[in-house]
Amino acid sequence: MGFIFTPKLKSKTGNNENWGMGLLLVFFPEDKNDSFLQKNNTLLSSSSSSIRRTNSSALFTKAQSTISICALFVFLTLLLFTLSTFEPSVNIPNSITTPRRFLSQKSPSSNTFSSFLKLPGYFGSDKRNNETTSFALQGMGTLYRRGTIAMSDLVVAHVIEDVKENEFRLFLRLLHRSGLTARADVAFLFGSSSLLLKFSPLIHEENESFLKLVQHYKGSNDTSSKHLVLSFDITQFVKAAKKEMPEPLWGKKIRGNLSNSVEDGDQGESNRVNYGSLVGFEVSELDPENSLAGFLDHVPIGLRRWACYPMLLGRVRRNFKHIALIDVKNMVVVDDPLGRVRNRSLDSVHVTMKQDEKHKKRNSDKTQSHHQANSAIIMGGTRGVRRLSSVVLTEIVRAAMQHKKNSVTESGILNRVVGNEHISKNIDLVTSSESIRYTSSLSGSRSKSSLGSFGLLQRGNSNSNDDVIDSIIMKQICYCEEDSSVYKNC
Repeated sequence: MGFIFTPKLKSKTGNNENWGMGLLLVFFPEDKNDSFLQKNNTLLSSSSSSIRRTNSSALFTKAQSTISICALFVFLTLLLFTLSTFEPSVNIPNSITTPRRFLSQKSPSSNTFSSFLKLPGYFGSDKRNNETTSFALQGMGTLYRRGTIAMSDLVVAHVIEDVKENEFRLFLRLLHRSGLTARADVAFLFGSSSLLLKFSPLIHEENESFLKLVQHYKGSNDTSSKHLVLSFDITQFVKAAKKEMPEPLWGKKIRGNLSNSVEDGDQGESNRVNYGSLVGFEVSELDPENSLAGFLDHVPIGLRRWACYPMLLGRVRRNFKHIALIDVKNMVVVDDPLGRVRNRSLDSVHVTMKQDEKHKKRNSDKTQSHHQANSAIIMGGTRGVRRLSSVVLTEIVRAAMQHKKNSVTESGILNRVVGNEHISKNIDLVTSSESIRYTSSLSGSRSKSSLGSFGLLQRGNSNSNDDVIDSIIMKQICYCEEDSSVYKNC
């Protein structure tokens, strides 16, 4: 309760002026008022707290769902990246089909291939049979055979669209018998996936025949036929083994001791058979965008290969010293052609010149004869060949933009590069007018010395039939009884 004092008003009714104070009492219900206020405060606080709890729980739910979605995206990204970079293991059984596009080749039987596993320098485990399904280099290419050691030279053999099966077989067989694979790795450049699938079984078949020859001649002391024109010389592959042998570039790195050498008790040192690797690439792997398609209506492999060399040679530039670019259609190897450039600098490029058949018929005077650069064989140091490939690619684009697209030819571009000193100023070009003999010379030759110093033979002589010449060469190879037992078509 409370009380209030109020003054009494002055009365004007009488003469006597009476003054006084009045008391006005006012009662306040204190208890009821306090309880009412408390109830209101309680309601307000409960409603605000419930609102806060609702807002916080909604925010927490949203944050939790956002974090879950982000975590799911991260997991899926890592899963897809892992699957895309996964490389099939060499232990995959034959019953499982791997997603590689070039696994249609016929695998050798265990009885036929078991004898090769005991070869000096060859892989000592059945797991190597599946090595053919591995990538050759950094997720690209096909590994047909992993060599025993790292080689200092590389042969890049391009396979054009119209190469026949017998031509490719002859090139492979003479390549193995020439001894070039004892010093160099071989990389085939196929113009399409169909060519790769078509010739992959031939590569495996000729590789098996080569290993059979190695096994036969390794324990033989017969050297009487070593100097014959198409003989197989095992001494080119047998070398003294060192404690630390460099591992090949191609395929997966192998852990453990792979020497498998045969001890030579007389000399007290170990010897082993060494040979290079065999790999294959499609042009779409090295030039996925087909960089010349925007300048030319049709890009044959003779031109497109120059767009593939910068990527391939750029990745192996630190592993090889000398490189040879060979056309499978027009060349066969009977010896070691890289012997001409091994003593030169790594900036040098050796180009052979051949006489133009049209000018040869028109001009009887030798001084007026015209020569063209032979694009079927180009050899040189790694730096020189890389620079040449870049210059040729640039000139192809320039010629396509300045002239008609269909008039651009590989021989014309190469002649322009070789004949223009300003274009080839950064390349140490070495030209040779010495002609390379044709395969027809094999029919009447008995000694390797009669084939010249190139170690190469050229197809395409207008005076002879290449199919007939190829059959004659095959018969000469099968003439030896030991060799005829190795090859299936003898």
